[in-house]
Amino acid sequence: MDSPGTHDLHGVPAARCPHAGAADPQASPLASRTWADLPRPPSRWWGLSLLGDMRRDYLGFVERLQASHGDLVAMRIGFERMVDVFDPEAVREVLVQHAGRTVRWERGIEIFAQSFGRSVLVTEGAEWQRQRRMLQPAFATRPVAEQAGEMVATVAAAMRALPDAPEAEVDLEAFFSSVTVRVILRTLFGPEAEADTQAAAWATQVLSRTAMREMTWPMTLPDWLPLPGKSAKRRALRTLRELVARQIAARRAALAASGAGDAHVLLDRLLSLRNTEGPDADGAPLSEQEIFDQCMVSFQAGHETTAAALAWWARLMAEHREASARAQAEVDAVLEGGRAPGVDDVARLTWLVATLKEAMRLYPPVAAVMSRRATEDIVLGGVSIPKGTLLRITPWVIQRDPRRFEQPSEFRPERFLPGTPGPERGAWLPFGTGPRVCLGQHFAMLEMTLVAAMLVQRHAWSLPPGAPAARPEMNVTLRDPGGLRVRLRLRS
Repeated sequence: MDSPGTHDLHGVPAARCPHAGAADPQASPLASRTWADLPRPPSRWWGLSLLGDMRRDYLGFVERLQASHGDLVAMRIGFERMVDVFDPEAVREVLVQHAGRTVRWERGIEIFAQSFGRSVLVTEGAEWQRQRRMLQPAFATRPVAEQAGEMVATVAAAMRALPDAPEAEVDLEAFFSSVTVRVILRTLFGPEAEADTQAAAWATQVLSRTAMREMTWPMTLPDWLPLPGKSAKRRALRTLRELVARQIAARRAALAASGAGDAHVLLDRLLSLRNTEGPDADGAPLSEQEIFDQCMVSFQAGHETTAAALAWWARLMAEHREASARAQAEVDAVLEGGRAPGVDDVARLTWLVATLKEAMRLYPPVAAVMSRRATEDIVLGGVSIPKGTLLRITPWVIQRDPRRFEQPSEFRPERFLPGTPGPERGAWLPFGTGPRVCLGQHFAMLEMTLVAAMLVQRHAWSLPPGAPAARPEMNVTLRDPGGLRVRLRLRS
């Protein structure tokens, strides 16, 4: 999810931007064109016809937009002035160079705030900076690595629910949703929280579908109205809020009884955080409401995108037997004797990690809805963009551009093997980039690698005869409404 961080996804500091080092980044290069000069699609009724096209097929709409009009495309819907940004360097200008001159799209934040309150995903300015500084230590590489054992134990327990027959047909998407919910519940609240898995999974899926529908309308009708979907949304929000409140209360009671926190439980780390850095350092902890909101966003963002990424990865591995066989051989060699994986094994599972990264290129979990509002006049790709313009970034299109990826529609994990040049900066965006690079990227990559290794170690799978083609659909995260049914076989 488009969430915060301290540096670029690939570890490239903002100072390496093409125009860095100038006294005023806005002054170089000089704009040669204006927003009015940009190509744009034909529209009717103040752009409402375009809004209808987006609602029917958002991904297809932006694909056609880039193919017909290029890397910077203007449009107007009502009073809203927009630019779709498809060029990787322009993407980095938006998310890195101009990070201090933009805010996230208000409509998206308004909808996310219904679930996430004043969490780090929603806040801006000084409030966001304070939250971000405080939260970073809890999501750094070392504390996340300490949770590997909890992840492995959770995945092992979840896998015992898979059929132990030599061959069976299962819905792997449902399995991944269940296992990632269990992982985030256990790592966020402790092992006892796994009892809430089913209710939590249902609530997050309802809220994701609802959010995507609401983002394609200019306003949200009140949730109390007796309209289709509103009742389910109310129940889902109530379920998730009650679950988080109950788990926080239970964890506080356990801490009070023991007198010591558990480094493997994220909530314990959140409760121990203090504001000790920055200009507003006062030693204060996160407020009660901030703790609640951060748990809400950690829970929902911490499992839904991971489950989506794993489901697309599993489909691609089912479709590409050579890549799957190579992953099996690597896992067998690294995890000799069928032992469980550990955090130190991840660096040796280079092919498996490459398959996950390539899957996220072809099917980015957050395929769109990565938008910014210019709060000042800026220059973007040599074009003068006026204050107030909405800048939209769509990884689905950028990561399938043949100018950046050879044979972009093919599954080629070797693109991400160590020693290869790697994708152009700004061309691979599953975790975003810039100051708001995904806070949970280390957690997500570790979890996905462990889940994938354990599944490959025990099972092989293929698509059943007559299986329908993939049908990507935007629901904040990218999903296939048909799920992912496979023939699962126990490996001898």
